[in-house]
Amino acid sequence: MCGRRGGGRAAGLLRWCTLLSGLVESLFFTGMVFGWASLVFVLKADGYFAGHCANATGEGNYAAAAAAPYTDCSGQDEHLSWVLSVASISNTIIRFPIGYVFDRCGTTVTRLIAIFLYTASTLTISLSNAETSMLLYPAVSCLIISGGLLYVTNAQVGNLFDSYRSTVITIYNGAFDSSAVVFLIVKLLYERGVSLRSSFLFLTSCSVLLILRTIFLMPRGHIPYPPPENYTYGVSCPGRRRGKREEEEEGKEEIKEADGKKNLQEDRAEDDGTSALQLIKKTQHDTKQEEASFRSCVLSWLFLWHLVWCVTIIFCHFIFLSTVNPTLTRLANNDQTLVSHYTNAFALIQLCGVLYAPMSGLIMDRHKRRPLAPGETKREADLCSSTLALFLTSLQCFLFFLCFTVPVLPLQYITFILHAVNSAFFYGGHQAFVSMAFPMTHFGKISGVALSVSALALLLQFPVLHLIQHKLLGDPLYVHVGVTLVSLLAFIHPAHVSLYCSKLTKQRKTQQKGSVQFSARC
Repeated sequence: MCGRRGGGRAAGLLRWCTLLSGLVESLFFTGMVFGWASLVFVLKADGYFAGHCANATGEGNYAAAAAAPYTDCSGQDEHLSWVLSVASISNTIIRFPIGYVFDRCGTTVTRLIAIFLYTASTLTISLSNAETSMLLYPAVSCLIISGGLLYVTNAQVGNLFDSYRSTVITIYNGAFDSSAVVFLIVKLLYERGVSLRSSFLFLTSCSVLLILRTIFLMPRGHIPYPPPENYTYGVSCPGRRRGKREEEEEGKEEIKEADGKKNLQEDRAEDDGTSALQLIKKTQHDTKQEEASFRSCVLSWLFLWHLVWCVTIIFCHFIFLSTVNPTLTRLANNDQTLVSHYTNAFALIQLCGVLYAPMSGLIMDRHKRRPLAPGETKREADLCSSTLALFLTSLQCFLFFLCFTVPVLPLQYITFILHAVNSAFFYGGHQAFVSMAFPMTHFGKISGVALSVSALALLLQFPVLHLIQHKLLGDPLYVHVGVTLVSLLAFIHPAHVSLYCSKLTKQRKTQQKGSVQFSARC
């Protein structure tokens, strides 16, 4: 790491090491909770919450309860669904304060919190058993929160690759979804004699890798966008350590350089006969966007409809994850061999998320290779390019839950594929949209508040799950029909962004027309 690390070749190597190590980290440590269906299979086999089965032989007799041939274990299924529901709500509630910590304290502090939660959760699960099933509630909650924190710190790596910024973010998101394969591996090892405790003790030991990456391949603060030419980070030689004062001086130099470029552009504009008024308006618009307060961003229609979009899709996803295992059991007529087959298929399809997640980013970055139109801002170009990805994400959500609603077991293969694609599009699209629509100084807070508010909608999971188990006798058909209709709300956001972009384009053309008339009068 020492020496001329700030040089072009060394800096490029450092950035690629950060990118690839982040991909591995996202693939194995961030979204493993999305493989919940695989872990549920192991937990039920080990007798977790088996005392809630209808034919329990006696209070506290968990070993006998696990081995008994029950005809009704809806109580066990309900508690295992609640574990994921509580975890998902905890994750979304805490996203805003964590986003604030990320914006305020930087990457290192945020990642240390994530590593602590990850280690505590995996260690707790490894030490738990059927008698201490309630430990799953805090353990799984900490596990899903830690994964979200690691993903937020990794999303900024896209700033190092300007032309493929959204693509990098969505690739990480695909790896985030694909990390569900970790629980599939745990399930397969369990079927071959490896205990749940041994698997999670190994996962606990892997926290050392997270610490090493935090020290050597991630910044203490934030990765700026765009990064300075000689930008570097991580551990350096004692004489080369960059303090806050040096970073501030570098920031002042960047501002001076930017001011010089702006003056040069104005001089060229005068030589070319371009209206100075147009440049002034464009500069004022960009400055206004950069100086927008957090309050004004949160109260804007652009954010509010994005919030509706997030709440709708997250609600659909977690209702699916909470009910997929009992739904498969019902459709398979309680044939556990068939349920295991479909559970494995679901996890393998989720593993492929890292392959098709970049499609969303490529759609958003497709405009980067063309020059901006006269007077067009980079933000306007990014927003207009995001409309198609937002629409496709909404369409995928509707289609995957529609297939899930149809009570035909083979059709669930299509459901699994659409769910995995939609999950990859959604989480990557959410982060990419927030980064392009709002100032980067509020990225962590805005991204976090959108997911935190979603917790209010996720609270509906509890009455929904209670309704399925106790009022509908375990048949979720009517609930699934209702959720499918609710998913249509997601289409409002891409429609609003499209109208917003049309308004920006109209204003730009009007300003250009006014500038031409002003120039003619002069």
